[in-house]
Amino acid sequence: MSRKKSLWKRVRRSQVWRSVFRHDYTDTRRNRILQIRSNIFLHIHPARIPSHAGRIRFTWCMGGITFFLFIVEVITGILLMFYYRPVIEYAYQDMKYLRFDVPFGIILRNIHRWAAHLMIATVMLHMLRVFLTGSYKPPREFNWVVGVNLLVVTFLLSFTGYLLPWDQLAYWAITVGANMIRATPFIGHEGPFALVDRYHDIRFMLLGGTEIGANALLRFYVLHVIVLPLAAAVLVGVHFWRIRKDGGISRPL
Repeated sequence: MSRKKSLWKRVRRSQVWRSVFRHDYTDTRRNRILQIRSNIFLHIHPARIPSHAGRIRFTWCMGGITFFLFIVEVITGILLMFYYRPVIEYAYQDMKYLRFDVPFGIILRNIHRWAAHLMIATVMLHMLRVFLTGSYKPPREFNWVVGVNLLVVTFLLSFTGYLLPWDQLAYWAITVGANMIRATPFIGHEGPFALVDRYHDIRFMLLGGTEIGANALLRFYVLHVIVLPLAAAVLVGVHFWRIRKDGGISRPL
């Protein structure tokens, strides 16, 4: 036992240990703050949180649940990428192969699908909770804008994922969506104050042409697996950082 204790002391006094953990665990207020602020894995969390922040009836835990579902989406999405090819000749066949031939493939796809549906619901409930408790008011108005952008990114993630099976539902969804965005002001050729023609507007950029085809599927695939997840990750990081900088979860009104 004494050998284990001495070995443990040597490990804690080593330069490797000190490079990772710069403070011991003496239970003092100052040391707890130093432990958190000097550790890359802990510094995003506040050193102290108010008692109301742990009340389910106030927070609803919708923000944390939404973040958890985002992690689920990332993990299951990476696994689905092993079985999916963003080519119009194979996209629908790959969905069928995943559903009927891949072991537990239907479970994997349904986890991804239902987590996406739940994420839409929880992010909207989170925004509702923030609004009802007045958590968007100064000094938190910037974080409210970040949250609104996260809501938009979540909707776009859901929409772009809906198109990837390339079935009839996906084809007509992209048809309706593409027809809507061509009416965008300034950058849509049919929108108010249009500055571009049909060969240079936002619809042409998203579809990769004037017609819906292979280029459109590839672009929405890239948006779904790279562009939008990266945007969401950056915004989530800023969102968490601002929560801490603004004093933690807002107090009840």
